[in-house]
Amino acid sequence: MVPTLSAVGIQASGQPAVPTLAAVAPAAKPAAKRAAPRYTARITRTKHGIPHVVADSWGDLGFGSGYASAETSICTLADTLITGLGQRSLHYGEGSYDDQVQLKATNLEIDTLVGDLRQRKVVEKLLADPVRGPSKRAKKLADGYTAGVNKWLADQGGARGVTDPECSGMAFLNQKAKPIDLWYGVYLANLLASTGVFVHEIVTASPASLTDPGLPELPGLKLPVGGLDALKAKDVEALAEQVDAKALRAALRRDETPFGSNATAVGGDLSTTGRGMLLGNPHFPWRGRYRFSQQHLTIPGKYDVAGASLIGSPVVNIGWNKSVAWSHTVSTSYRFTPYEYPTVAGTTTYIGSRGPAQLMKGVVDVKVRQADGSVKVVREDVYRTAEGYVIDAPDKFMPWGPLTLWAIRDANAEQLRTFDSFLAMGEATNVRDLLAKSDKWGGIPWVNTIAADRQGNVVYADHSVTPNVTNKQLNTCMTVIGQLLFKVAGLPGLNGVLAGSQCAWKTDADAARPGIIGPANQPEAFRRDWVANANDSYWLPNPQQPLEGFPKIMGCEKCERSLRTRMVYAYPGELQRAGRKISPARLASFEHQNRVMGAEVMRADGALDKVCKAAAGGAACDVLAAWNGRSDVGSVGTHIFEAFVRRLPAKGVWKVPFSAADPMNTPRGLDAGNAKVVAAMKDGLAELAEAGVPIDARWGAVHVAGDRGAPPIALGGGSHEAGNANVVEPYAPAQNTDRWAPVTYGSSHIQAIAFRGKQKVIARTILTYSQSENPRSRWSSDQTALFGKEKWVRFPFTSAQIRKQRLSTRIVSGG
Repeated sequence: MVPTLSAVGIQASGQPAVPTLAAVAPAAKPAAKRAAPRYTARITRTKHGIPHVVADSWGDLGFGSGYASAETSICTLADTLITGLGQRSLHYGEGSYDDQVQLKATNLEIDTLVGDLRQRKVVEKLLADPVRGPSKRAKKLADGYTAGVNKWLADQGGARGVTDPECSGMAFLNQKAKPIDLWYGVYLANLLASTGVFVHEIVTASPASLTDPGLPELPGLKLPVGGLDALKAKDVEALAEQVDAKALRAALRRDETPFGSNATAVGGDLSTTGRGMLLGNPHFPWRGRYRFSQQHLTIPGKYDVAGASLIGSPVVNIGWNKSVAWSHTVSTSYRFTPYEYPTVAGTTTYIGSRGPAQLMKGVVDVKVRQADGSVKVVREDVYRTAEGYVIDAPDKFMPWGPLTLWAIRDANAEQLRTFDSFLAMGEATNVRDLLAKSDKWGGIPWVNTIAADRQGNVVYADHSVTPNVTNKQLNTCMTVIGQLLFKVAGLPGLNGVLAGSQCAWKTDADAARPGIIGPANQPEAFRRDWVANANDSYWLPNPQQPLEGFPKIMGCEKCERSLRTRMVYAYPGELQRAGRKISPARLASFEHQNRVMGAEVMRADGALDKVCKAAAGGAACDVLAAWNGRSDVGSVGTHIFEAFVRRLPAKGVWKVPFSAADPMNTPRGLDAGNAKVVAAMKDGLAELAEAGVPIDARWGAVHVAGDRGAPPIALGGGSHEAGNANVVEPYAPAQNTDRWAPVTYGSSHIQAIAFRGKQKVIARTILTYSQSENPRSRWSSDQTALFGKEKWVRFPFTSAQIRKQRLSTRIVSGG
């Protein structure tokens, strides 16, 4: 006899890996008058703590996923839910918050934005919207997921039973999570590259005054008499030359932050198997909201998908099934457009599509914990036009000035279908089916998709949520300042007076909803050799197939590729040109070859050595000359190059400029005679000396794991700026700070997936920071150690593989 399996920890040794729950054990007769549990799932943990969740329904599957996620990531999960509740200030005080990707604001500012969204029931309305909202099965997943989180916490006895020192005993752990809290968390993640960029500018927006005239805050800028309001179209070109384009793009969080990824898909014509293969490597933070967790989700006979999910996601975001594998990279498309409106000076009256109107004002009362533990209510306000939130962003040329103001319309603020797109991708049978299923929902918020299938086809596509602003509209709808924004950063600033008519977003016939670009007008490339992306624009998914003629709001064409892109493309491209095919093992090896494209280009004609000698580098020059040009843990000289390349000026580095006719080999020719280039070397060497880093240090001695709880494990790889494909670098606050480069960002859930005959899948994966964020867990740094040794985890996917690696099986019920 087997008792009712309703509590965590009851083992079910030797059970099959994938059968229905009814087949796991005979159901015991329930006790009299005891209601049957609402949810039931089976969680099998295999090596490294990877959970395999089997359930009979979508709600049950979400329940198992939520339970497993809470077990390894409760502190980040709870923090995500608290953010979605608008209660950061209540629990943490008014202090600053950095999601380590793009959102940087105070807790008070975040709570103000969330509070306004909740007062207007924005997410609730989307949940009820048949065009913009999620499916029934996505809602069931979310319901089950939050119930699973609550069940795990209840099984621990609440906050006091949580062992992770980050949040053990915290009062918010005793709050029951609700599905609506999760949905607000998802909604905020969708806004990451749009409204999330402007949280501070939204909450602090107020009319111009004598003390705050709303002038651009860019040093050295020479504006015409009268300021921005006096700017004429003829002035745009000259003013654009004065602007630091890199700094402005960074301010807009577009393409100058470390947030990014690589993905390469190899097709049957280039693979030794004759089938598709995929190497995916998202570069994400090693802690916080955008940390990945591995999982395998199965409804027998209906759904079977494995891979990784962001914390708080009951769906697999990057992964594979038996027929197709996919990954994502951050797209260059904008998710929003700013609109500029005339105002009545000193008032909250603006001129919109229907003439003069009063700005809509939201007033939010935020509870803020004080240093002495007391709680104070702080009142904040936000303003909106018909298009969206008003911003006051003088450092981005969009101030609330005496004569005009700006507001943003956000395409991702108008949808809540992200779960559905990812769910549908997991059901795909090939790459075309994957794209079609995702497009049906139109919920991919801010990423490209790269995929490979069993038939040997591969695809690159940017079918992400993008405002439908046509190139023709750019000619007629941009204001003068809007032209400047577009000239410098590719962001079109549109005329708010015409926002409801000729400057409104268009709607394509095949779009999932009004206002976004339909898939027929978005870039895609299907091939049978290879495609790749490393966060540059859609223009070159393969050098042999440029994609041109698309809406300019999606990114640039015939524009320079980063050194990282050139490195990622060199791996398959060089083998293809040599007439060699790529095996699954060879594809996986791309991750750890650790070639540094910057060094390969800059060493030509001895230029790098000349720069070092001009900088009076002494012994450092000997080390640099002998360096193997890689970022392996045993490389000597990598730290010198890294310190140098991060200080290179934005202009004047190259003798041969970029050429669209030769994008993979230009720019090139390091200008050793440029004083700023030489100064970069001097400053880099000075930093190393000041930090006490030996000139002949091994890279692995100074470049170590630095995330919470990790020992100083030596790591290969390096920075984006240097041209590493394997990006791992310092970014956020870290531990192991006695080392020069404690890693807290970069390569995260890496997967090298290859399809073989007889429905076989070879799944090599590594979760660089390991499955559990709790430093007391045995799964806190085990995969990190493997990553440092350039080893892989064989992710078990079939029943036999799961049985072989099985550590435990448990039935969880509740709800």
